[in-house]
Amino acid sequence: MAPHPVHQRRQLVVLGHGMVGHRFVQAAIERGLTETHDVVVVGAEALPAYDRVALTSFFEVGADALSLLPGGAYDDPRVRVLLATEAVGFDPATRTVLLDTGDVLAYDELVLATGAAPFVPPVPGHDLPGTFVYRTIEDLEAIRAAAATASVGAVVGGGLLGLEAAKALADLGLETHVVEMAPRLMAVQVDDAGGATLRRHVEGLGLHVHTGATTTAVLGETHVTGLGLRDAEPVAADLVVFSAGIRPRDALARAAGLTVAERGGVLVDEQCRTSDPHVWAVGECAAPGGRVYGLVAPGYAMAEVAVDALVGGDGAFTGADTSTKLKLMGVDVASFGDAFATTDGALELVYSDAVAGVYKKLVVSDDGARLLGGVLVGDASAYGVLRPMVATATNPGIALPENPEELILPVTAGAGAQLALPDTAQVCSCNDVSKADILAAAEAGGTTRAGATCGSCKTLTRKIIEDWFETQGKVVDRSLCEHFPLTRQELFDVVAVHGHTSFDAVVARHGTGRGCDVCKPTVASVLASQLNHHVLDEGARTTQDTNDAYLANIQRNGTYSVVPRIPGGEIDPAKLIVIGEVARDFGLYTKITGGQRIDLFGARMEELPAIWRRLVDAGFESGHAYGKSLRTVKSCVGSTWCRYGVQDSVQLAIDLELRYRGLRSPHKLKGGVSGCARECAEARGKDFGVIATEKGWNLYVGGNGGATPVHARLLAGDLDTETLVRYLDRFLMYYVRTADRLQRTAPWVDSLDGGLDRVRAVVVDDVLGLGSELEAAMGRHVGGYFDEWKATLEDPDKLRRFVSFVNAPDVPDPHIEFRSERGQDVPADSAGPVSLGATIPVGAP
Repeated sequence: MAPHPVHQRRQLVVLGHGMVGHRFVQAAIERGLTETHDVVVVGAEALPAYDRVALTSFFEVGADALSLLPGGAYDDPRVRVLLATEAVGFDPATRTVLLDTGDVLAYDELVLATGAAPFVPPVPGHDLPGTFVYRTIEDLEAIRAAAATASVGAVVGGGLLGLEAAKALADLGLETHVVEMAPRLMAVQVDDAGGATLRRHVEGLGLHVHTGATTTAVLGETHVTGLGLRDAEPVAADLVVFSAGIRPRDALARAAGLTVAERGGVLVDEQCRTSDPHVWAVGECAAPGGRVYGLVAPGYAMAEVAVDALVGGDGAFTGADTSTKLKLMGVDVASFGDAFATTDGALELVYSDAVAGVYKKLVVSDDGARLLGGVLVGDASAYGVLRPMVATATNPGIALPENPEELILPVTAGAGAQLALPDTAQVCSCNDVSKADILAAAEAGGTTRAGATCGSCKTLTRKIIEDWFETQGKVVDRSLCEHFPLTRQELFDVVAVHGHTSFDAVVARHGTGRGCDVCKPTVASVLASQLNHHVLDEGARTTQDTNDAYLANIQRNGTYSVVPRIPGGEIDPAKLIVIGEVARDFGLYTKITGGQRIDLFGARMEELPAIWRRLVDAGFESGHAYGKSLRTVKSCVGSTWCRYGVQDSVQLAIDLELRYRGLRSPHKLKGGVSGCARECAEARGKDFGVIATEKGWNLYVGGNGGATPVHARLLAGDLDTETLVRYLDRFLMYYVRTADRLQRTAPWVDSLDGGLDRVRAVVVDDVLGLGSELEAAMGRHVGGYFDEWKATLEDPDKLRRFVSFVNAPDVPDPHIEFRSERGQDVPADSAGPVSLGATIPVGAP
């Protein structure tokens, strides 16, 4: 019998490892292309693919949090990634790629995913030291380094990335100018009125905006000194960032003789195939139909289409939704469909509130029956419902309600028209996921990529899934866990009504079983919020999570960190000396945190009381870095020292931190107070932020860091200090009472019917009549505060918990070896998982 033929594996080379190149490889693995092809990915950057959409958050979360491929390798061994490697050319005749290393890769199929490069206007001085572009993590690292010695920055370009770059410069502490050639900011996405609203928001943050301004030169001899503008005074600056658009990286294709579009970009057909049948192009370097798309969603769609073609499918790229929704400098901005009313007979419905900084426009058909597009600035909460309604040439959209203005009016004015989305409605434009896709996944118990890129569709996706379960006759269970058929808010209420004082009483009356690691800490937090008792009291200590149980943060090596409170970052020399002496005497690693206090790392459990004693005797108290409670209220130096300061931000930050210290809440809380609109305390990145004005204080709420940073939004403006504190008392207690377990303030605000408008109605307008009750609850917390470290030191029963070895409580085990790590001693075998409780050594003599 003749042997079976051997099928030779083919090689596919992907040039570019950005978001679209990564999506192509993911799709190739998922669709089985790697069953027949070995894949080699060539990435010019040293880092694997990362989320470029969230690039600005790099300064807060770091590169690892943005990575789309942690570890730099795919699970499929048939995919090889070459980083910090650049293709310098390819030859379609020999099907080879030449790398800058001198190596040559042979290919059967080649995919160009080289993306786009920032456009730098060829004005004199554009390459002076001190000029940068804003495209990669490497760019941001260079900008951050330069900002350390700069005082004024200017951004050339007021589009999406330009405003992101301006935010980055402002966050780095620079006086910031935005120079835009068009007559308004974000000229491609918003109209004149929307641009004016956006400008007021941006200028309200202390940035200087120059629109209708053409840059004619970068000034300076050996380093940047400013920008020359046509028909305007020069702008002084010692750092310039160009963000004036992008150009497709099509040089390799041009050199190889491939056809390119008239305005740049590799010309491809509907399957993303170039003029060479074995070369494909996807993303920003490609020009399907002669058009280059500068958004990630069309790039993802092209990647999927190209993979489909390579596995024998007949998918086609016929265009893409270019709708955008994002938060720029804390301002919601969205644009979708025919935003500029270019359709014949199109009509415009506009709602504008200059005081609140909100502008909304709907573009409807001439008969008022169909939605064609829209612009939202300042409040884009309706975007998830509006965008799928848009009618196009191939999609009739969804019929508008009889009074379409209700879709954009505030809740208090009668908004909130509920519309049933058809199954064909696209819910996630980034990943092209329709309502039907989500329903099919729910029915099959599978998943989609909805919400995985920009996150703007998460709320709508969750509602679709919950509604589907309800149509199946199933109750959507929002219970805390299997032991409690209640939400956290309901638990808070029953504890308050029945006056329970222990977990055992709560579970006996309202739950089942013995509890778990979900409900125990949740009930413990609720009890602490209402009773102001010590978290280590008998009956409460066993319900705490690890950090609360030992009043310190457990670290990866099993040691603990100690963070004394330093309100407002203000500290005297004597206390600084004590911290230094404690760190020296206990061999602790010290780190100044972003919350303006000093963290001491590397303390063993049995050392904690001795460390606390030294700190408490010096006048310190617990900083509650371990609790789901208030962490810090950050402050700039305010009017005390700064020439721009208009209010005493330091004193207010100290007063607020001392007022809310120890407040147990659903998640950690952070605050900030800035003495002027320059925002040096980064108050709008906090759960509550206060910014000084000439008339008083502006109060912002609902800002969070994390994987998806969210800026706080204005709740009320120009407040006197007494009113500010009253509103903050109400806001924080409203959050403590009603938020879900481990829900930060940003998602909590968005989860409320009406969102921020609802919070404003309850906190400012007191529509529920709860204002005095919420204030009284905060008053009880303030009056009942005590320092948990000091109280523990005074209680022998509580101190007995702090031993590492229960059968040798007084002497550390002499058989444990220590090694030095960044100046501290840690257990030599601490690289792996560690025990979080007391330990009994086995076999020690």
